[in-house]
Amino acid sequence: MESVFDKHRGLLFRVAYSILGSVSGAEDIVQESWLKWDRRRRDDIVRPRAFLVRVATNLAVDELRAQKRRREDYVGVWLPEPLVSDKDPSENFVDSEDITLGMLVVLETLSPLERATFVLREAFRFDYDEIARILNRSSASVRKLAQRAREHVRARRPRFTADPSTAEAAARRFLDAALGGDMDALLEVVAPDAILYNDGGGKAPAALKPIYGATKVAWLMASVGPRYASFDRAWMAGTEPAVVLRDRDGQIISVLAFEADPDSGLVRRAYGVVNPEKLRMSRQW
Repeated sequence: MESVFDKHRGLLFRVAYSILGSVSGAEDIVQESWLKWDRRRRDDIVRPRAFLVRVATNLAVDELRAQKRRREDYVGVWLPEPLVSDKDPSENFVDSEDITLGMLVVLETLSPLERATFVLREAFRFDYDEIARILNRSSASVRKLAQRAREHVRARRPRFTADPSTAEAAARRFLDAALGGDMDALLEVVAPDAILYNDGGGKAPAALKPIYGATKVAWLMASVGPRYASFDRAWMAGTEPAVVLRDRDGQIISVLAFEADPDSGLVRRAYGVVNPEKLRMSRQW
């Protein structure tokens, strides 16, 4: 029966990652789900997919509650662990369920149940009755959770996002200007209302609060950009363009992801993860 579990392993990982924003945490959830599957009498499991998603979701919700308590003491801005790929989405199928890092940041402001409901409904297209069974709630309560979550997300996210080619072009211009320390060039590619988020977790130099506005973002990136020796082009889950930045010894020291405005083609959000603990497992997708 291990083959049945393996068939759903990827789905369980994506569900857990979308709820937790943690690669290592999602892998732990998948392992725990396997243990529960292995110990269960499986002749009474009519729908293995539904059973496994229910197990993984509830494990992830419990873990998220614990993480939220721990994150109260986190140093600086908390960002999800990056999940990157070197495969261009225009050349390789990308699952529609994948959620962008920017969306994961917004989902951090939801309650654990709201987040799980939003993920299952909006990303994985489970119907309300299925979600109700997964979360052991009534369909009516699940609908209310979904409505609150959607309203919350809608208030904090742009209605439209740039297509991958537009976003990648903006990211390339941003990166070239940053590595060259060219503030003027950065100002030409950064939106006036741009925000830069940096996550060092107290373990690497990083801004403790988000950086707001094109001038401040451009100044910071022009100052630190020349310190990076090389980079790899990459993509975040959800087809966000990203780069893996390395030092002179070839070690990964940051993952930087971008969101671009679909009309102007300018970078409106940048997410930089420099916490070394979050970079150990970045290439998992």
